[in-house]
Amino acid sequence: MAEKPTIHKLNLSLSNMDTQVYGDYNLTIALHPSETIERMMVRILAFCYRAAENLTFARGLSSPEDPELWLKHDNGTILEWIEVGQPSPDRLKKGASQSSAVKVFSYGRGLDVWWKTNAAAINALPKVVINYFKVDELQALCALADKTMSLSVTITESIAYISNASDNVTITLLEMETVK
Repeated sequence: MAEKPTIHKLNLSLSNMDTQVYGDYNLTIALHPSETIERMMVRILAFCYRAAENLTFARGLSSPEDPELWLKHDNGTILEWIEVGQPSPDRLKKGASQSSAVKVFSYGRGLDVWWKTNAAAINALPKVVINYFKVDELQALCALADKTMSLSVTITESIAYISNASDNVTITLLEMETVK
């Protein structure tokens, strides 16, 4: 029998000064059995950085056809296809063909190798923007993970200041150098 996802509840207070998005969100996040806490926390960060009225978590790992998140217009067209991790250029090409923009929030060991291997193919996709997080900052963020979380996130100048009742973490969103 297949393992079921672990459900995490998040009460999120978001102030994104870069995009002028402010709000309180009650999110339910499924942690797929093959997914790490680090990846789940990057999905939460992606939500915070791209928050908008019609931004939703897709089925993610349980559905290879969907991105991690997507921002859809009221008419159903995909405005932003949002990936987490180190997706293949083919997957990004698919996202670019189905949306107005593709945003990637990358992280983890092997990031430099993934980029060196795929940079030329990804740079050929004009709708794709690659961002990443530093490993040490994400490790600190993972310490805030729990099955029930209350996080306050303030974003300014691409830096996320994240706190819960007892700890504070700073995460910087960096853009991958491109040759576009």
